[in-house]
Amino acid sequence: MADEIKIGERVQVRLKVDTWGNAEWIDGTVIRIDPYSAHRSFIWVKLDSKLDGQGLISVLNPKNIRKI
Repeated sequence: MADEIKIGERVQVRLKVDTWGNAEWIDGTVIRIDPYSAHRSFIWVKLDSKLDGQGLISVLNPKNIRKI
């Protein structure tokens, strides 16, 4: 992702069909960023709507998150 994502920003997260049964982009807000490696971080997103009781999700793959 060209633009750096920051805490408090509005984003969309793409969820895996295998896990969530949903391949749509889901809206949410970044609440925390934890370093994973020199080039990647876990981006914690509070989802606007809960899926399977989950309202918080972490994203590692930058292809699965985008700014709104």
